[in-house]
Amino acid sequence: MLLVAKRDLRLAKVIKKLSKFDALIIDDLGYVQQSREEMEVLFTLLAERYERGSVMLTSNLPFSKWEQIFKDAMTTAAAIDRLVHHSIILELNVPSYRLEKAKRQDKESSQDKNLSKEKK
Repeated sequence: MLLVAKRDLRLAKVIKKLSKFDALIIDDLGYVQQSREEMEVLFTLLAERYERGSVMLTSNLPFSKWEQIFKDAMTTAAAIDRLVHHSIILELNVPSYRLEKAKRQDKESSQDKNLSKEKK
C-alpha cells in the first residue's frame, strides 16, 4: 500500500491516514526480503511515526542483521535509533512453537504407524 502510494505521489496522505491509529503492528520484518524501494517507504513510515504514534514490530533477526532489511548501514542505524528510543524491547529466546508442534505431530504419527504394524 505504501509503495503504491509513493508511486502515485500520495505517500504523505496515506501516512497521515495511518497516523489516526494509536498503534501500528508490523509482523515478521525481515522474514521476506524486500526491495530497497519497499524498505525506503517503510523507513519513511517509521520516521513519521517516531514520537507521534506507537509501533509494535516483530522480527526473527537481531538488530545486528537489520542491514539485510534496510539495505545500507545509515538507514539501518536511523531506523533502529527511532525504534528503540522510548521503546520496550522483548527478546524471546525460545524454541519455535511451530517447530515444536510439528515435531510432536511427527512423533505421534510415527507412534500411530508403529501401533498399526504391531496390530497386524
